[in-house]
Amino acid sequence: MKFSELWLRSYVNPSIDSAALAHLLTMAGLEVEALEPVAPDFSGVVVGRILDVAPHPDADRLRVCQVDGGNTVLQIVCGAPNVRVGARVPCAMIGATLPELVIKAAKLRGVESHGMLCSAKELGLGDGEEGLLLLPDDAPTGTDIRDYLLLDDRIFTLKLTPNRSDCLSVFGIAREVAALTGAKLTAPVAHPVEELSQGIPQLQILAEAACPRYCGQAISGLRSDAATPAWMKERLTRSGVRSLGAVVDVTNYILLEMGQPLHAFDAAKLSGAVTVRMAQANERIVLLNQQTLALDDDMLVIADDSGPVALAGIMGGAATAVSAETVDIWLESAYFDPDAIAGRARRAGLSTDASYRFERGVDFAATRVALARAAQLITGICGGHAGPVAEVLGALPLRSPITLRAARVGKVLGIPFGHEAIERYLSRLGLEAQRLDPGLDAAAYRVTPPSYRFDLQIESDLIEELARLYGYDNIPPLAPVAELRMLPQPEREQPLDRLRDTLVARDYQEVITYSFVDAAWEASLAPGVVPVALKNPIASQMSVMRSTLLGGLIDVLKSNLNRRQTRVRIMEAGRCFFAKDQGFDQPLRIAGLAYGSAVAEQWGATDRTVDFYDVKADIEALCWPRNLRFAAAQHPALHPGQTAQVWLGDDNLGWIGALHPALVQQGELAMPPVFFELEAAPLLARGLPHHRGISRFPEVRRDLAVIVPEEISVQTLLDAMYSARITSVTEIALFDIYRGKHIDYDKKSLAFKVLMQDNQKTLTDGEVDAIMLQLTDLLRQQFNAQLRS
Repeated sequence: MKFSELWLRSYVNPSIDSAALAHLLTMAGLEVEALEPVAPDFSGVVVGRILDVAPHPDADRLRVCQVDGGNTVLQIVCGAPNVRVGARVPCAMIGATLPELVIKAAKLRGVESHGMLCSAKELGLGDGEEGLLLLPDDAPTGTDIRDYLLLDDRIFTLKLTPNRSDCLSVFGIAREVAALTGAKLTAPVAHPVEELSQGIPQLQILAEAACPRYCGQAISGLRSDAATPAWMKERLTRSGVRSLGAVVDVTNYILLEMGQPLHAFDAAKLSGAVTVRMAQANERIVLLNQQTLALDDDMLVIADDSGPVALAGIMGGAATAVSAETVDIWLESAYFDPDAIAGRARRAGLSTDASYRFERGVDFAATRVALARAAQLITGICGGHAGPVAEVLGALPLRSPITLRAARVGKVLGIPFGHEAIERYLSRLGLEAQRLDPGLDAAAYRVTPPSYRFDLQIESDLIEELARLYGYDNIPPLAPVAELRMLPQPEREQPLDRLRDTLVARDYQEVITYSFVDAAWEASLAPGVVPVALKNPIASQMSVMRSTLLGGLIDVLKSNLNRRQTRVRIMEAGRCFFAKDQGFDQPLRIAGLAYGSAVAEQWGATDRTVDFYDVKADIEALCWPRNLRFAAAQHPALHPGQTAQVWLGDDNLGWIGALHPALVQQGELAMPPVFFELEAAPLLARGLPHHRGISRFPEVRRDLAVIVPEEISVQTLLDAMYSARITSVTEIALFDIYRGKHIDYDKKSLAFKVLMQDNQKTLTDGEVDAIMLQLTDLLRQQFNAQLRS
């Protein structure tokens, strides 16, 4: 928000300079983004009155002017096309310093010139129109132009947080400065005008929840040629608002001064009753910016008998706009519920000062005051007769009292805060504070926030207000004193960092990606899953919550490939999001992606592309010492022949596989990356450690080679042999697969090593043979396996 410092100081004038004021506001949470002078430094320029204009004897385009500079008459040669007798213009005296030159006595084509008549550009006041800067006819001759045009002013630009809607006006900021400094606050004068006109349209509110308060006033007989006063134009201009005519300028002025958006309708263009209601199906409106808008049924409108005439709280309609011929107006001042306005302007592709304020909340207690102030200014500038104020009042927002404990203030801020200081600061803020019964609680207050402070709802909000007024930089930076204890770490759980460290040790780099993703990602990577849609996404490509980490990892992969990285190994631990019947599910997952060479380029290893089994080894290391099972499966985003489900006991951990060829082609990747995504909860759980002695007896190894049908997986055989739970068997592992000569085409030979060891004795040949026979019979009975000779 931009405003003039002189405008602010007309309401509150603390004895601090501009820089100190800017620092004060910033430290109080109203960040001053810029502080700029309205005009560059110059001096020696006064209001001059042209007494006579004569042609230059030797130049057709020059004129010799006699100029009254206040105490003396100067001869000045001027070439401006708009120089004329009687005009009042800026006159730079001899010795004057302008932004780009110093004025000296000179001769122009043989005629002496003792000064310079100035344009706006020469004074650094903008490009302006060609020619001299013409001043009003009542400008006092000889007055310093800086004083006359109030050029020793500065423009403040504030960057307000969304919760401080009460500071979206010059008076709101003045109220804040008065609270911070204790300086006297002078409110804008708002005397109700004499009600002379009886013309008032019928008024009805059909959406009371969306519009709890609506005020309107008819003003008739306006002078269509009335001009906006120079002081108002100047304040509007310095706030970044251009002048559009007296009536519209007044409504904009009240918006900037009091933070209350107003709208003026041309009363002659209204037909029938003025109605506040929700839009109906198929209704359309042409707005002031000439945009034709199809209305949704959740949009609030101002309507007459012909249909909508304004999009409530956002923008008026072109059909009832005030023009240069308007003589009768209907002036509207209302309080619209923020929920009824929020999002509608953005949906329509609009951004207006009115919607910006209504979305955040305006002062519902000042609705009628702002109307009276506007009517007073309009009739004072344009004349006319005001009618009675029509008002419909519904259920306004409640300002619930907040309990503030003095002891809590001192504890949170770390400094002693006496009752006197608390009461003084609360009073400055305009908060009604009632000391509670001393018999009940002698150190507490019941505080009622004013109507314009929507951000004060809990005790912490009040404590923050006290800290702001006390001054954040006045609070000493004391180190906290607290007992330091290690947080408990249950033995049955391991920290997530342990999993991260394991993958980092295996050459993965951790990334963090957005939880907001493109809906198209979810449709291709997790078809069948209905993603959680965001009500107010920050961008169209971030409209849903992720249900898989794969999309973010692929996005990071593409970013790296675009920067000529040929080998990428990345991992992420994060939450995914799913809708439930009641609420949402947010499981924690850990995922990784490998692309390019299996190992970094080096002379000691042959270059090869990373494959399924490389990543499978990474997962097994992640879960060690527990054993995993991998079962071939189908996943819509993964390769049909290179995908498996990962099982830890009876828990389905997740998936591993190469990216589906269609997605590889869609992403324009040179090769498919290998991806895994696992549920973190089972991985973080672990059994309690228990002691087992190391056997002093020798370990025995026997090899078992069997021929089985091609469709039987190795994992199935391993699961069956381990399920036999033979006590002396310590490990069974595959070490060879053979297909070819002497083996039927639809079968394969699998060779397993079987390690056996007993803690109490040395195993005999007979005991070893019995174990091997037991395993052989198990495989023959369950899988029709044959021993390979």
